[in-house]
Amino acid sequence: MDFVVVDTDVASNIHKDRLPWPLAAKLIGKVPVVTFVTIGELTQWVELRRWGANRRSELDAWLTNVVELGCSPDVARTWGRLSAAAVQRGRPRPINDMWIAASCITHRLPLATMNLKDHQDFADHHGLVLL
Repeated sequence: MDFVVVDTDVASNIHKDRLPWPLAAKLIGKVPVVTFVTIGELTQWVELRRWGANRRSELDAWLTNVVELGCSPDVARTWGRLSAAAVQRGRPRPINDMWIAASCITHRLPLATMNLKDHQDFADHHGLVLL
């Protein structure tokens, strides 16, 4: 199976069936994976928007059909290296984006994102594969 990590924007658009076709085409035949960060961000989104029980249940049901990547000491170490390198380059990156990139790099999985600019440094300097 071909696994691909989807960041929060992509996961949200898949769930809403609104993913732009160029990216959707690249995901055909792939198994979506979400990180612990995306689960947290989606949960925050639901809480801030005060979703009702039905919409929450729909999201929970969708999440049961995707592979979830938790945090591990290896992911944490990779995050630390990414964070230090970004600071040394003078380009600190958003924390959650670094966690997602660290998960992808540690598990050697590509990332599907609509925010290429947030992840390009990780591709350029650390081997992150972007879709």
